[in-house]
Amino acid sequence: GEPAAPEALMDPVGPRTLLALEGVTDPDNVGAIFRNAAAFGVAGVLLSSHCADPLYRKAIRVSMGATLALPFAQVPDWAGTLAVLRRAGYRLVALCPGAEAEDIVEVAGRAPRRPRLALLLGAEGAGLSDATRAAADVEVRIPMAAGVDSLNVAAACGIALHRFA
Repeated sequence: GEPAAPEALMDPVGPRTLLALEGVTDPDNVGAIFRNAAAFGVAGVLLSSHCADPLYRKAIRVSMGATLALPFAQVPDWAGTLAVLRRAGYRLVALCPGAEAEDIVEVAGRAPRRPRLALLLGAEGAGLSDATRAAADVEVRIPMAAGVDSLNVAAACGIALHRFA
């Protein structure tokens, strides 16, 4: 889609899911995340500065065209946007691989039936910043086999969207 104002994605009333990407720099991952978003009915995607451009040719191709259809907004004030999401009634769910995060199965099982949900996804390798994690309502992890520390961000996004769908 066309880049939109962040408020245009956040403001409509009622249940909706947004994705918020912090520093996801790989166009393959951005494209795959948009493809997941389209598959699970996400209303829009918020991108921090330093994210790969969803309209970059490789991102469009990997997304199967979803970056051309799904509304998104580039967000210069990341911390401010997270605060606006909370005021607009979104539950901020941070996807984190660490053992201190709650099991996604348990968190999704307790989730309200028709939520306003913002799923926070972090950069490849580094993950979400400490400030973003602190701003979240809950940190969730996807349980994995022993010895595996994390999933690709796009794969994790798909699993999380399925869990909360």
